[in-house]
Amino acid sequence: MTSDTPSPSQEGRALVIGANGFLGSCLVDRLAADGTAVTAFDRYSGAPRHAVGDGVRVVQGDFLNEAHVEPALAGCDTVFHFLSLSTPADSGLDPGFDVRTNTLATVRLLQLAVESGVSRFLFASSGGTVYGPSAPAGGHTEDEALHPLSPYGISKVAIENYLSYFAQVAGLSSVSIRMSNPFGPQQKPSKKQGLIPILLRAARDGRPVSMLGDGSMRRDYIYVDDAVDMIMRIATREPEHAAYNVGSGRGSSLTEIFELVASVSGRELQIEHAPQPAWFVEESVLDMTRFTTEFGDLTQTPLVEGMRRTWEAIRDE
Repeated sequence: MTSDTPSPSQEGRALVIGANGFLGSCLVDRLAADGTAVTAFDRYSGAPRHAVGDGVRVVQGDFLNEAHVEPALAGCDTVFHFLSLSTPADSGLDPGFDVRTNTLATVRLLQLAVESGVSRFLFASSGGTVYGPSAPAGGHTEDEALHPLSPYGISKVAIENYLSYFAQVAGLSSVSIRMSNPFGPQQKPSKKQGLIPILLRAARDGRPVSMLGDGSMRRDYIYVDDAVDMIMRIATREPEHAAYNVGSGRGSSLTEIFELVASVSGRELQIEHAPQPAWFVEESVLDMTRFTTEFGDLTQTPLVEGMRRTWEAIRDE
């Protein structure tokens, strides 16, 4: 997306919840580069990972504390909610935590957003967990019935339903972005998300890595710059639908990813096999027809090229 792309709001300000996370920080950078005034909200346990300057207002706060969230909404007419306090891998260990920290807290955010006069709300849902346990030929489409297996996916679907509710009762325009598996140099392995950077760091450090199941699980991986390009296309136009898949439309098995990591890094991986959790779907690939029909095709970064860029950044850390 070039800098002359229309901003989400020509007059107002965009709030990014989860601004210091992987996707959130990249989104703040893009919005700021496009000339959008941004309020960046996160805990900020360390220095901001995103751009700072005249156009970016940094607000440190706890998402679970509405006394912190409410003032961050001031003057904002667009909200990007890109924060989750759980992951697909750990949500099955404590389903109640997911309900408390993601579903309930997001419902309260929606209430505050309406009260603050927010007009658009973009939510980072999950293309990998809201659909059924196996992908149909061509990948999951947005019109499919949703059958999440994990508490993480169940929470995402619940929030999507609340978006529909607030659209009906309060006129809040909202879009659910059903993201596949974004990856790139800035992902933190400590967050237990981002298989590719986790494997690349393990290859660099000579540490063992776990392969869940027999290696046949297939996922849709998208390089982070491409994901942000797609999000910005949705954010800068008047979308026709309430939900969009954001992914590559191509699936790769765990075995293929492990082999590519070894090839790109030039390091042999020390693989330890572990059981596949019951709440993990076997295959998750997204159909991109709705997006490309409405917003046009994107020239996406090939998986091996995105992996090479990620490896070079991790190698040189």
